[in-house]
Amino acid sequence: MSTAHYELHGGVAVIRLDNPPVNGLGHALRQGIVNGIQQAEHDDKVSAIVVIGSETAFSGGADITEFGTPKMTAEPNLRTVINVVETSSKPVVAAIAGTCMGGGLELAMGCHFRVADPKAQVALPEVRLGLLPGAGGTQRLPRAIGIEGATNLIVSGQTVPAGMFMGSQLFDEFVQDGDLLAAATAFAENIVKKNNPLKRIRDMPVEHAKSEAFFMFARNMVGAIAKNYPAPLKCLDAVKASVEKPFDQGLEIERQLFAELMQTPESSALRHAFFADRATSKISDVPPDTSTREISKVGVIGAGTMGTGISINFLNAGIPVVLLETKQEALDRGLENIRKVYEGRVKKGKMTEDEANKRFALVRPTLSYEDFADVDLVIEAVFEDMGVKEQVFGKLDDVCKPGAILASNTSTLDLNRIAAATRRPEDVIGLHFFSPANVMKLLEVVRGEKTAKDVLATAMKLARKIKKTAVISGVCDGFIGNRMIGRYQTQALLMLEEGASPQQIDKAIETFGFVMGPLRMADLAGGDIGWAIRKRHYEEKPDMKRLVIADRLCEMGRFGQKTGAGFYRYEPGRRDALHDPEVDKVIEECREEAGITPRRISDKEIVERCVYALVNEGARILEEGIAQRASDIDMVYLTGYGFPLFRGGPMFYADQVGLINVMRAMEQFAKNPMADPGFWEPAPLLARLAGEGGTFN
Repeated sequence: MSTAHYELHGGVAVIRLDNPPVNGLGHALRQGIVNGIQQAEHDDKVSAIVVIGSETAFSGGADITEFGTPKMTAEPNLRTVINVVETSSKPVVAAIAGTCMGGGLELAMGCHFRVADPKAQVALPEVRLGLLPGAGGTQRLPRAIGIEGATNLIVSGQTVPAGMFMGSQLFDEFVQDGDLLAAATAFAENIVKKNNPLKRIRDMPVEHAKSEAFFMFARNMVGAIAKNYPAPLKCLDAVKASVEKPFDQGLEIERQLFAELMQTPESSALRHAFFADRATSKISDVPPDTSTREISKVGVIGAGTMGTGISINFLNAGIPVVLLETKQEALDRGLENIRKVYEGRVKKGKMTEDEANKRFALVRPTLSYEDFADVDLVIEAVFEDMGVKEQVFGKLDDVCKPGAILASNTSTLDLNRIAAATRRPEDVIGLHFFSPANVMKLLEVVRGEKTAKDVLATAMKLARKIKKTAVISGVCDGFIGNRMIGRYQTQALLMLEEGASPQQIDKAIETFGFVMGPLRMADLAGGDIGWAIRKRHYEEKPDMKRLVIADRLCEMGRFGQKTGAGFYRYEPGRRDALHDPEVDKVIEECREEAGITPRRISDKEIVERCVYALVNEGARILEEGIAQRASDIDMVYLTGYGFPLFRGGPMFYADQVGLINVMRAMEQFAKNPMADPGFWEPAPLLARLAGEGGTFN
């Protein structure tokens, strides 16, 4: 099927890009553009050429379906296409609306002229994949808008409106309203009529009175921010070449730097995350065209931190929320917390006061379940206790209309048992938000045994509307994220008993790239939460190894930030984790009571034990079918648990290390006399893949 259509509009040839949804520059489209240019050049009746996309996209850049395939680099590649456009003997005008990003913007800059809707969105976002623009973007953009503006756009990958560049060489004319194609065609005809010379960005000078000082300053700024990401500094090097080298030499430097970045583990990880994010929405047995239920009003039970955070997601999407509490004081506190969130956004200039008032007006407080009679979805965010949950769902079953979706925000409990408290288990689903729910991107969508397919499809669609990354999980204790984090935390707490300090453990994990170390994270979440889970597990598994230090601190009422003391101490109004000699004393006492002689534990061991505990449990989850694919597990950890993005998630990281190397390390950990028996037994899937030289992804 052709993805580029050739039309004649009088003496102007129109090449219309047609590769939905974003006119990705796949091989067929690239070939179509070249064919169209050549056809126009050989037609004496054609005096000019217009290249145009759709109302929503000129081009979003590379076609992601071709990533990693021979088509990606097959001739004509994008550089060849741009050269054909740029060297055309007849003027080529790009008509730009909607999205114009990456290779799409590079193609537009290869045209002689550009006519655009000022609302069109332009960007060179390659840095977000650990790359740099590889088809002349780093050389043409500085010539079009100056090196400072180009540096900011390329290094940040930011998306901005085309109208921001009014008066620059990037755009020649803006079309505020009206027919973009007609305007571009008229512009092209006028160029021919006036016999205006062809304008090639590559021939424009790029100058800066103090370029050396600018690049020195920029390098210091970018270097401080980039840290574990090599691409931003390479982008800067490429832009610098546009100033210091002739165009063709600068282009060669850009290509060389692009090739270097393609080989970095950071770019591999970022590209993996890019595709993993898109894969999460695909459910193996739920077709993409599955019908969904309309969600026009949502009910939320619980006006605490979680309930109010969940509510804000829907208010931001323009969906009315009925917020239920059992007591007026609690309801008032919840409403005040929602108000404060919006007031904070107004103060920071992120929304107007009018917008904040409109969103807040969408929430309807109530003390009665009867007010859920007309909601399309209700989410409970009550205390994590099975008896309480069952009671809540029994009430919902009585008051909610047929077809309403009943959702639990449970983080660990059996969703099937919760669903069994109703007469409509097919309408029950888990929607596990992460705290703070209005900030964290992850949403675990828990599929019960009887959850209907249209309920799943609706949940995934709704997740996109409220801007969440939704990952499907089956039912098990802790689902994907919390089941794995339990194993990770166990290793951190065991190493605390064996000889490491809280500071060393957290520093080692944070140096690896986690946003927060395991003990600081425990203090943030609340030590009582982990303690409750451990006590339940102790009852279920009497031979389970006790985590004595962690339990002792909880027995002392040290639950973390909310009590001002946990593994660290906290000053009122501050979140800084401060060293506490009292914790040192508890650690020493617990070791003495247990007859433990502390040993030196390396940072390498800390990282490997924590991360490989995640990997091994992830392999079990994958084998049991709790997660659909390894990349889904990676997305859970990248978006919900602070795993370093530049490492691609625990399963991808294990693939990069080599599963045989992960297995060998686990064998050594199992020999530790303090190891929990059976903890390091490899998951069958991990053992099989390691033996075959395979990978999770």
